[in-house]
Amino acid sequence: MLTDYWLIVVILTIVAFISIKAKKLTLAAGVTGWLTGLLVFAGTGYIGVGLIATFFVLGTAATSWGMNVKQKLGLAEKDKGRRTAGQVLANAGVAGILGLTSIFCPAQRALFTIMIAASIASATADTLSSELGNIYGKNFYNIISFKKDIRGLDGVISLEGTLIGVAGSAIIAAVYAIAFGFHIHFLWITVAGTLGNLSDSVLGATAERRGYLRNNEVNFLNTSIAALLVMALFN
Repeated sequence: MLTDYWLIVVILTIVAFISIKAKKLTLAAGVTGWLTGLLVFAGTGYIGVGLIATFFVLGTAATSWGMNVKQKLGLAEKDKGRRTAGQVLANAGVAGILGLTSIFCPAQRALFTIMIAASIASATADTLSSELGNIYGKNFYNIISFKKDIRGLDGVISLEGTLIGVAGSAIIAAVYAIAFGFHIHFLWITVAGTLGNLSDSVLGATAERRGYLRNNEVNFLNTSIAALLVMALFN
């Protein structure tokens, strides 16, 4: 077991270093991601780290994809999508908390693992639907009124972006299923991730637009909602 910890520490350190040097993460974000990954590993093992790694790869690729188009539309993230510590916590903070909790409640490890998967599925769905939906979406609607709205605004969705988000959730569910088998849990994670993503849009169209919440807070809430939804299904 000690060998496993040394191995994961080395892997996390290398990934953090490369991500910082490649300007995908700030220094603070790299350290935050390293600590989060270690907590998730301590609580759930390699599968938890695999889920976060899958999200990071997909999210980074989606953010970089079509950067020129996003810049022309005024939708590109600041600093070419370089993630901050706040963004890391917004997307993976729930997973880190669940990993830490699992350390002290090992009997519930299976529950915490599927909750982590659901939270990461929601973060992945949100990132992919936003980054790729803005490029490939054709018609954009306010999720509350279902009236046409401006692409890129909080709470605005497209059919294409929503379907891409579902695919993102399914990919995370598949990574979980590779470890535990393809059964009903695959569907639960996909559904919870999708509903978490949609809750992000609802919060964006209401609380975020009115200034009650900021984007990082909305992201943390959508991953929390997904984790709680799958917990209700699991029990």
